[in-house]
Amino acid sequence: MGTKHPTKTSFEPGNGYTQEDWDAVDSPELTDEDLANMRPAKDVLPASLFESLTNARKTRGRPKVEKPLVPVTLRLEPDVLEAFKASGKDWRGKMNEALRKAAGI
Repeated sequence: MGTKHPTKTSFEPGNGYTQEDWDAVDSPELTDEDLANMRPAKDVLPASLFESLTNARKTRGRPKVEKPLVPVTLRLEPDVLEAFKASGKDWRGKMNEALRKAAGI
């Protein structure tokens, strides 16, 4: 999580903007009347924006796999497990291949 920066109340040079930029911004605090007159974004913004946001969220994360792996609990003898772990980083994949061969798949 990012750190929250304190709100600046006056222009300070060297922050990536000019005095003219600072003077051009007019952001007064919202009044109770302003808050009462606000409407939900879905009433104001086009529906296509929300469709785009929904589609963008669907594409985030890890891609879906055609045949996902199934988690199982399996009790193995320690020397068997150690032998697979010693075979390298992809020891689970190697164990899967050995089981495939044993099953004749």
